[in-house]
Order: sequence, then C-alpha cells, then structure tokens
Amino acid sequence: MEVHEDEDIVIIGAGIAGLTTALALHRLGLKSLVLESSESLRITGFALTLWTNAWKALDAVGIGDSLRQKSTQMKGFKIASPDTGLFTSQQALDKDGKFKGYESRCVRRKDLMDTLVSELPPDTIRYSCKVVAIDEHHRFKLVHLANGSILKTKVLIGCDGVNSVVAKWLGLGSPVSVGRSAIRGLVEFPNGSGFDPMFHVNFGNGVRYGFLPVDDKTVYWFCTFTPSQVPSYEDDWQENPIKLKQFVLSRINNMSQEAQNVVEGTSLNSISCSPLKFRKPWNVLFGDIVKGNVCVAGDALHPMTPDIGQGGCSSLEDSVVLGRCIGEAFLKKMDGGDDDDEFERIEKGLEKYGRERRWRSFSLISVAYCVGFMQESKGVMMSFLRKVWFSKYTPSAFLKMSNFDCGDLVI
Repeated sequence: MEVHEDEDIVIIGAGIAGLTTALALHRLGLKSLVLESSESLRITGFALTLWTNAWKALDAVGIGDSLRQKSTQMKGFKIASPDTGLFTSQQALDKDGKFKGYESRCVRRKDLMDTLVSELPPDTIRYSCKVVAIDEHHRFKLVHLANGSILKTKVLIGCDGVNSVVAKWLGLGSPVSVGRSAIRGLVEFPNGSGFDPMFHVNFGNGVRYGFLPVDDKTVYWFCTFTPSQVPSYEDDWQENPIKLKQFVLSRINNMSQEAQNVVEGTSLNSISCSPLKFRKPWNVLFGDIVKGNVCVAGDALHPMTPDIGQGGCSSLEDSVVLGRCIGEAFLKKMDGGDDDDEFERIEKGLEKYGRERRWRSFSLISVAYCVGFMQESKGVMMSFLRKVWFSKYTPSAFLKMSNFDCGDLVI
C-alpha cells in the first residue's frame, strides 16, 4: 500500500465547521488540509441566524466584525395569531435585561463561507476528494480517496455533515428523521423590504412559518412541516420549487399580504426543501465522539433541528474549542516538547475537546427537539400551552441557550 501524502491535520468537509476549524488552526500558525467531495465550495441553504455564542466564536477567529457589517441586529419577535394569521403581539428578545449585550443576526450563508475561505491560505481546501475508507497505520490514520490516493495524518477531523463517514467509523449511531421537513427561501426586495428587525413567526397546526431580514433588502424565510399531514402530492414534489412555493402559500393564506409577499417574491432557484434529522442525544452523551486521534465536529457530531437556531452556532463553537485543543498539542512540541509523546498530547487534547463539547451538544439537541415539538404539535391543549409558553419563555430560551462563550484561541 503506497501512501501518497503526509499531513499533520486532515479535515473532512468544507462546511462551516470544517472551514472554521481550519481557520482557527491557521490563526495559531498550524497548517491543515480540508478535503471536500464537491467540485466547488458547497453552500447548502441560503442564510442562518447567528446568536451571541456564534459571534463570540467568529470574533475568536477574527471575522466577526466583517460579517456584522452585512447583517442586521434582531430586536425581538412579532407573533401572528394562529386564528387570524395577523401579527397581533410583539416580544422584545431581552425584555428583562438578563442578557445584556446579546447578538442575534441573520447572515447569508454565502457571505459566511466566502469570508472563511478568503482568510485561509489558498492551498487549504482540496475539492473533488471523496473519502471512501479510513484505516490505521500504527498511530497514524490513513484516508483513502475515491481517486485511489491515500493520505496519512496525525489528526483526522470529521466535519462531513449528517451522513458523516468519520462518525460512522467512530461507531456513532446514524442520525434519525424527526418526521418533519423544512422549506427555506431567500428573497430580495430591490427597493427595500420595510420589515422591522424582528423575527416574524406563526406557529401551530403542524406548520412553523417565519421570516426575518438579513439586511435592508434581503429577507430569509422558512417553513417547517410534517410531510405525513400534507395532501397527496407526486413523489417528487419536495424537489419541485413551484410546488414548494404553492404549498407554503396554501399554509399561510390567512396571513397578511406582506407575509405572503415574502414567499411569492422568491425566485424558484432560491427555494429548497430538506428533511430534518437529529442525532439521538444519548448517542452523543455515551458514544465515541472522540477516539484516539480522530473526532467529529459540526453536523457530523450534533445534527439537530433548527428550532432554536443553534446548528450553525454550535458548529462555530466546536471549531474554536477544537482549534485550541489541537493547538495546545502541536505548539508544545514547537516549544521544545518531546516528539515521542506528540500522539499522547494529541489524544489528550481531543479528549479535552470531547469533554467540553459532549454535554453542550446533548443539551442543544434535546432543547431544539422539544421546542420544535411544542411549536408544531396540534391539539387544543398544545395550542393553549404554546400561546402561554411562547409569549413568556421562548425569547429567554433562545437567549439562554446562546449565552455561552467558547473562549478564545490563546494557548
């Protein structure tokens, strides 16, 4: 077996977690190689909400301020009545002043990805590199690619998403469907949207619809629903943007015209649909998220439902913590540490990462699932609880889960 290349650190997947981890390592003076199976940068989805914890992570890797200039700070929620569809109540995000200095902004996913790439050395990402197998050679890991080449590495990091090859190698249970899907869209208003910097939301009857401005002219929207409750459509309707748009409009036809205009004005190439999956929390709590010199991060570690907006945020947290833990292992060697115990330092660093991220991931997955269940469930009792719970507790729940500091990159 011929090894074609040696790399200290190999990251599989050029998504948010993979690129941010590479950038964290780069800030510490460490080189990594990111393998991406696609032919070019993969941008799934259109935008994402980044909360306080995410902005702390972005500041740690030095790109927070540039992204703030392209996004609008959210102030609160406008909540539509499930009976009339009209926005009848308003809730400030931090009405009690318990989370002073919070941040909540919607960012174009492309802006985030492009910013990450622009800060990395040009040879960091290697495209069209599909991983087909992972082997061991003494204490090294061998990464086999579909083109026949083999890479040997001291550290292997799986940031390869929900269907992670690395998570499978670690023996983590596969993510499971929650029985819901999400339709997402991004719409441009050339003359300005006119929307307040608020989350505009409507929950209940099996559907969760909402929209929020990215900036003065761009609005991101979403609709999560239960496919089993949808009238019979052709098998491919979730791949058809025309039918996706028709479906969402049929579910919000009692809402204000401005709410419907958000969907009606969306171009067909700016609408997508995907099933929602999550990793069972106990798999994260008791499974191997780290094994020796191998670990997972981002959606490869903690796929979760989008109901508290923490999927991308927690991936950014992972990356900073992981960069710091790996940095400690490699930089001690540079400071005169013994080469013989480098692998011990790497393994201890990844164990530390696992300890820091295990419970946090468990909590986020669990809370997101429960919030989504309450927001979309049918029935008189659930509708009553939703009205009471949302108005009093949802904003503080969002802020509480985002009130987390992953720390900086100082070793």
